[in-house]
Amino acid sequence: MSESTTTQLNVLVVGHALDQASALLGELGDRVSIETASTMGEAEIIQGQRPIDVVMLSPHVLGRLLEPAAGTSSNDILEYLAQGVCVVDHGGDFVWANPKMLDFPEHVQRRVRELCIEAIDWATEGEFDLPSHLRGRHFTVEHEALIFEVHVTPVIDKQHEVTEVSAVVCDATQSRNLQRKLDAINNAARELVSLDVEQTGQLNTQERLDLLEEKVIRYTHELMQFDSFTVHLLDKKTNRLELVLCTGMPSRVNEIPIYARADGNGICGFVAAQGCSYICPDTSKDSRYIKGIEGGKSSLSVPLMLHDAVIGVFNVESDQVAAFSEDDRQFAETFAGHIAIALHILNLLDSERHKTAGRLQGDVTQEISGPLNDMLTDVATLIDDYIGHDELRTRLNAISDNGARVRDALKELSEPKRGVIDRRRSRKSVRHDPVLEGRSILVVDDEDLIRTTVSDVLKGFGCDVQSAPDGDVAVQMIAEKSFDLVLSDIKMPTRSGYEVFAAAKERSATCPVILMTGFGYDPNHSIVRARREGLAAVLFKPFKVEQLLGEIRTAIKSTQPSS
Repeated sequence: MSESTTTQLNVLVVGHALDQASALLGELGDRVSIETASTMGEAEIIQGQRPIDVVMLSPHVLGRLLEPAAGTSSNDILEYLAQGVCVVDHGGDFVWANPKMLDFPEHVQRRVRELCIEAIDWATEGEFDLPSHLRGRHFTVEHEALIFEVHVTPVIDKQHEVTEVSAVVCDATQSRNLQRKLDAINNAARELVSLDVEQTGQLNTQERLDLLEEKVIRYTHELMQFDSFTVHLLDKKTNRLELVLCTGMPSRVNEIPIYARADGNGICGFVAAQGCSYICPDTSKDSRYIKGIEGGKSSLSVPLMLHDAVIGVFNVESDQVAAFSEDDRQFAETFAGHIAIALHILNLLDSERHKTAGRLQGDVTQEISGPLNDMLTDVATLIDDYIGHDELRTRLNAISDNGARVRDALKELSEPKRGVIDRRRSRKSVRHDPVLEGRSILVVDDEDLIRTTVSDVLKGFGCDVQSAPDGDVAVQMIAEKSFDLVLSDIKMPTRSGYEVFAAAKERSATCPVILMTGFGYDPNHSIVRARREGLAAVLFKPFKVEQLLGEIRTAIKSTQPSS
């Protein structure tokens, strides 16, 4: 099925109505196709040649049509209009009304007649400029759950006397409800993107993503009644769509690799590649559809757009055929735009926090390094001056050694931290820890430094540690051997941390898995998925040794039977 298109409305304008309706038609732009006719004869010819959705008439043309000599064909045009049309006399009675008008509820007809009487009163009282009479007045009539737009215009005879009043009544229930729904979505979206520093400054990356997920799920359900959906983000490096948010979908959707390509990557891949929305009314007849929910029969997919570029896909599924309309597409596109902004803000906040921490460390180091170097120079001079004073020289040498260690620590602090902080623990001898000792642990990371450092730390507590440089090797090792715990990075060149997590859980449902990641939302696509399926913990780089050991101890204890 091709991407959805917007239906064009065919409008026939008779007489001078185009001048009066130009502003309205101008707002509709390309959504309307306009035909004009100067006489009713021309209008009848056009109506016979092509389908017409709306006929627009000026009041004086309408008045002539209702005269006895107007002819049957002219009255036929009015009778088949989609709007209710009527003419009311001074007593409030219908002089004429088309079938659509007579189909409206009695309460609505009565209110229209009352408005026509009011129009006669204001049109006949005082001095009025004739053009102001012709412009008429606009009213809204509500009846139970229905909403009607009413336009009332006095009918003027040749002596400029108000003889009757014409009214055009449109059922605006659907358009008003749609607008109210759009307003509600926009209001919800304003809260969705309010991930400012003041609100979320104390939250870490995972907590911020959790907050965003909670809002998206709540508003998607409450406002659009979508219960089964996914949000994918596009990884620009790999062109792969990574799952970020997921609700009401089976776990297998996590395992399907989808790339932003028009062919062979399902509807989501097509939407990401083409940057257009896609309504699939019947999944059984669409070769692009990849199975999602059980019994899925229709779907709606819209791109996440940011600065005119696709950054992901919002995908909704239903167990009903043709469950999604053009209105649903409009709602989803509006909401998806705000999801894209919220994810972008989330990423900026995390990046800014990371940069701010780096700047702070650099500023502190710069301020301290100068005086510290001066102190070490003075100490060295004193040592040379006090030759023969062994005790004093020993104390000065100790001060110099301590100062040098402080200088080295500051230098290390100012360098970018990519993994474990405080690596000196790994150089110590084996320490006894009954929780860790003898535990088999797999460490997976594509960075040698992190792999080696974490392994050394754990070996220092008596753990049996093996390591893997990427996800492919890790999954193979898990298939061949059971581990007491798996510690894996999320973002790796081959298989992701989630795939390592899934392999470990498939091997043993009780095996605890801890994922490691840096700041920014990109690496966190796996967290939401794995968290629902038993993820033990997440470590955000750089982390301290005590954090690492604490999370591992907690994870291992959770698998032990309670005494």
